[in-house]
Amino acid sequence: MNNKGINPNIGIFILLNNNMFEQLYKNINRYIDLSEGEFETFKSRFQYKSFKKKDVVLKEGDYCLFEGFVLNGCFKVYYLNESGFEQTLYFAVEGWWITDIDSLINEVPSILNIEALQDSDVLMISKKDKEYLYETLPKVEKLFRIMNQQSSVALQRRILSLTGKTADKRYLEFLEKYPGLEQKLTQQQVASYLGITHEFLSKIRKKTSLGK
Repeated sequence: MNNKGINPNIGIFILLNNNMFEQLYKNINRYIDLSEGEFETFKSRFQYKSFKKKDVVLKEGDYCLFEGFVLNGCFKVYYLNESGFEQTLYFAVEGWWITDIDSLINEVPSILNIEALQDSDVLMISKKDKEYLYETLPKVEKLFRIMNQQSSVALQRRILSLTGKTADKRYLEFLEKYPGLEQKLTQQQVASYLGITHEFLSKIRKKTSLGK
């Protein structure tokens, strides 16, 4: 067979395309069952986007128009407090979702910033495409309802941790929640998540290391 004129990268693209959507399928399959045809419809509403380290995905004051499923890499979702210091709400790694749900749903300017901490790949869906799926595949509304409930639980636990637990316990929780991530972050980024100074974080790390 004469393959002249066929792009040799097509096969690689198809493989990557299948792999990325397999990750998405495994993620949503924990909550709903979609047939092969239904999943084809579901995935057709997503767009693949690649981000370089330090790329800003969402900036405070802009309108959030997407929800994104992280295929690989890492993002920080943060805001600036009244003193101008960063407070990281969470890090989004492989299998996590990124968005500002308040801005997306209520169509108000975002108070959050989302920045890539590593070169990262994301599957993104717009509000319009998500609403299309609600009408076309009723199961999808159940999917996002469950995901929103889980996000609310995670946010409540995060608030309770910040307000009711010592920095030492928050650090241990961070290590458990994000295994292996600490080595990929700066000390300042970890401190921002814990709500402490990087000097205090150094003391906690030292104490934790001595306690092992």
